[in-house]
Amino acid sequence: MSTVDNIVLDDIGHDGQDESLYPVKERILDNWSYLFAWLGGCVSIGTFTLGSSMTHELNIIQALVAMFIGATVVAVGLVFNGKFSHKYGVPYTIQLRSAFGIKGSKLPGFIRGVPAIIWFGFQSWVGASAINMVSYSLFGYENQVLFFILFQIIQIALATTGFKGIKWLENIGSIFILLTLTYMFFSVIRKYGAVISSEIVDFEGSWGLPFWGGVTAFTGVNCTVLLNVGDYVRNYKQGTKPAITGLIYWAAILPITIFMGMIGLIVSTATGMANPIDVFSSAVDNQFLVIVTMIFIAAAQVTTNVLNNILPPSYVLMDTFKLPFKKSAIIVGLLSFATFPWKLISPESAAGLNLFVQAYSAFLGPIFAVLIVDYFFIKKENVNLKDLYDTEGPFKGVNWAAIIAIIVGAVAALVEVRLSWYASLPPTALTYYILMKKMPSSKTYW
Repeated sequence: MSTVDNIVLDDIGHDGQDESLYPVKERILDNWSYLFAWLGGCVSIGTFTLGSSMTHELNIIQALVAMFIGATVVAVGLVFNGKFSHKYGVPYTIQLRSAFGIKGSKLPGFIRGVPAIIWFGFQSWVGASAINMVSYSLFGYENQVLFFILFQIIQIALATTGFKGIKWLENIGSIFILLTLTYMFFSVIRKYGAVISSEIVDFEGSWGLPFWGGVTAFTGVNCTVLLNVGDYVRNYKQGTKPAITGLIYWAAILPITIFMGMIGLIVSTATGMANPIDVFSSAVDNQFLVIVTMIFIAAAQVTTNVLNNILPPSYVLMDTFKLPFKKSAIIVGLLSFATFPWKLISPESAAGLNLFVQAYSAFLGPIFAVLIVDYFFIKKENVNLKDLYDTEGPFKGVNWAAIIAIIVGAVAALVEVRLSWYASLPPTALTYYILMKKMPSSKTYW
């Protein structure tokens, strides 16, 4: 019999929604499995593109510090926002109900889901490009569109196996990815040593707005998972100290961020390339290693997409339209076609992708701030789990204090989009706290 805060999980009434939205009864991830899951999930080709966007703006020290700050902030944020779901075993869409209400949770759910779908399309196109290059090298056959469609089908099929299937995918894939990425990193340093010295090390760069824009970008590339960390940590064993959990996040995110970001910065500075397929293939010296590199890129997209970009929007569709998980995952895959990923991957899109990350961070930062303030300062880490599933209970409506707070935070963030995520936190947190303290508890949700 599984319980949380002396509540028997089997006693929580179901309202026709998929079982995946209810508290997990069996935690299947230990420390190592959780680390490997994050290692695989953090390998985002978008991180490479963000590194490319810093060309001729930051020197190597400034870039490293920006990546270090961004990764560390994300690791700390994951610990705090993950405590809710680690305790109660619920996904992000259910966590939102505590702060926004059952009806109000739909808005922040969709705000999180949209960038996931865009990243899904972007990274799938990159993975399909890698497969296309391998196919051409080995068999003389190329068909980018066909490989993209097949790649989407494979990823959706893997996602529908549930978290047990995802666990083994991440455990195996992350080891291969980390080893290959380490090799590529040092290959790039050897190949472009002269460029590193003259155009990155000796470059003056800026510790001003471009630097803090870089910090925001390297926070923003992971700030989506800052929100829905509950989708993963709900499967992580209970009783783990926050310090251990934080160390796992930091150990997974920091090296991946530095490796990918620095490869992007170095190679793009040296060659002017922004397409990661062209860049990675130019960073190694023979056909066999190019093929291995392309396989790495494809594997990296699978581990990242299945964990970070299919689950979150699928849960949102399940919660909003009461769809089963498999059907939701298929819809997410179809929607990703509408993001035109072949446009996002073009060289002229590197700066635009960076701007996109900073812009959507303006909306994700306020949601993060509301969740933290609500759980730690308003609810005092104590929520009645049954109430979150009661559509006629105290959380049934919309908490307008939360909606107003995220609007205030987003407006503040968009004043300077390069600092969006950080700029949004103080006004959101303060607004939400004041409104909740002034509002009678009986009037919080409508």
